[in-house]
Amino acid sequence: MTIGFIGLGIMGKPMARNLLKAGYSLVVYDVVAAPVAELVEAGAKAGTSPKDVAAQSEIVITMLPNSPHVKAAVLGENGVIEGAGPGTIVVDMSSIAPLASREIAEALAAKGIEMLDAPVSGGEPKAIDGTLSVMVGGKQAVFDKVKDLLLKMAASAVLCGDIGAGNVTKLANQVIVALNIAAMSEAFVLATKAGVDPEKVFDAIKGGLAGSTVLNAKAPMVLTGNYKPGFRIELHIKDLQNALDTAHATGVPVPLTSQVMEFLQALKVDGKAGDDHGGLIQFYEKLAGIKVRKGGLA
Repeated sequence: MTIGFIGLGIMGKPMARNLLKAGYSLVVYDVVAAPVAELVEAGAKAGTSPKDVAAQSEIVITMLPNSPHVKAAVLGENGVIEGAGPGTIVVDMSSIAPLASREIAEALAAKGIEMLDAPVSGGEPKAIDGTLSVMVGGKQAVFDKVKDLLLKMAASAVLCGDIGAGNVTKLANQVIVALNIAAMSEAFVLATKAGVDPEKVFDAIKGGLAGSTVLNAKAPMVLTGNYKPGFRIELHIKDLQNALDTAHATGVPVPLTSQVMEFLQALKVDGKAGDDHGGLIQFYEKLAGIKVRKGGLA
């Protein structure tokens, strides 16, 4: 089976590598040449456009930043829709607006092309080691055809409902992650300014009810001031904007999400949009006039 892979960024490149390691034939494309060259060196074939990738593939995976990028790659000039034939399956693993997923799926269905929306959670580390969580929307029969493929990149893949359900689930995930990071930040700044070593706080609470995957992943980073992005603040802003838009369209108040969105926006204005989203703690540090580091007050 030949798989097309479009979008070789922080997440897409290691995901594509895992498919190569699993023995799949891969045709890859990205607007940036360097990651394409890396994947070709690892055994993939380079496509010249999304259309070209689709023409050579039975399944096409897209892993792109946002709704407009997916629409352009799939439905635009030289897009997937121009190269794919009836029966081709498009698996969009990007995190985009649920309504955009439904719009793209409808256009593909008119050409006999199936689609799943299948955003992921886990960040770069889990993309590298192939233990992502995949949240899927679409038909059961189509999901069954690609589940084994997804599990070469992920530890779990769950069908959540019809097209768009994957991205609704991802928005729920991103709300929980953002609020977890904000809670951790608020707590660590409090502990530090009160004179308690935040590393000791982390060690004491991580095994209790306050423990979480988010805490375990982000606390070691913030304790050393390491904001090298696994998932950038600007991308979490994008996800929360999609969450807010979806919430407002469905009549759901999301006051905590709205507040954390403004914290992230303040950091973007401060030139930190490219930092890891764990860098949200910098907003709290600035308010309190301290930095959270191992050993206590910094």
